[in-house]
Amino acid sequence: MTSTRRIVLARRPHGEPTDDDLVVETAELDPPAPGEALLETLYLSLDPYMRGRMSAAKSYAKPVPIGGTMVGATVSRVLECPGGEFEPGDLVLGYGGWQTRSVESVAQLTGLDANMGAASLPVSTALGVLGMPGFTAYAGLTEIGRPRPGETVVVAAATGPVGSAVGQIAQARGARAVGIAGGPEKVAYLRELGFAAAVDHRADDFVEQLEAATPDGIDVYFENVGGHVFDAVFPRLNTYARIPVCGLVAGYNDTEAPAGPDRLPRFMGLVLSRSITVRGFIQTEFADRLTDDFRRDMTAWVADGTVKFKEDVVEGFDHTRDAFRGLLTGRNFGKLVVKVVD
Repeated sequence: MTSTRRIVLARRPHGEPTDDDLVVETAELDPPAPGEALLETLYLSLDPYMRGRMSAAKSYAKPVPIGGTMVGATVSRVLECPGGEFEPGDLVLGYGGWQTRSVESVAQLTGLDANMGAASLPVSTALGVLGMPGFTAYAGLTEIGRPRPGETVVVAAATGPVGSAVGQIAQARGARAVGIAGGPEKVAYLRELGFAAAVDHRADDFVEQLEAATPDGIDVYFENVGGHVFDAVFPRLNTYARIPVCGLVAGYNDTEAPAGPDRLPRFMGLVLSRSITVRGFIQTEFADRLTDDFRRDMTAWVADGTVKFKEDVVEGFDHTRDAFRGLLTGRNFGKLVVKVVD
């Protein structure tokens, strides 16, 4: 028998998840059967969608059951594989969740090059710019946003793995990217990435900054945040604007309706009068059609420097819960991963 340390959902959080909601325990794993592999987790991805999986509310995916291991993508090392599909020491992308070891079906694993191919990138990029977040940016922007040369694309949470890719892809396709981030350091980073403009949503003059950065209005708004950021954006939307809705992280820990007047009628009036397209999406909707295009384009863009990326690597499995809480409040800077072992 092999043991694993794992973080299980002990109860549904009310507001910000606490250590009493997410409990660390040690469990025994059954030996892998043919068609399975025993894996050691090297890197664990932390992503905003995981907060929704803690809730029992109806959504696009089943909630994590009480007592179940928290879900999440992982880069792992193969320890055993009875069927021989992988060799011990091989690196794979899987979905082992918040634990140090796992047993997974080999059909759900993707083999990884130890240095991610000719680009010699960290293997953790399989969880970020070359993984689900990068694909989310690519699919949402190209299929829903569809920016044309010269148009203005605004993206919230722009230093995160999705937002940073959205802005850089938009610039590569001839659009003008405006990034919204929290704090001077993140705003400065967006300028390093080549965004046409960057604004600080934590600044007292945020609304004025946004107006100055979008003198011709906004043609595409890639929504990752919601809250006061969206309140500042939506009056500046142009006729025929497109809004891919990827996330609403500002409200994930909310326990009651936002204070203030109901702004929905005003927004719906704007959708009508300006012929605005609003579409929520889950990246898996586009996987069958766009995966090959994404791999070709994003690998080339990263290799030639068109798309740059930043990782926020947290050392040690014991810091997973605190790192996740920070993710929901914007404490991370770049793609957040937990380095479990070397």
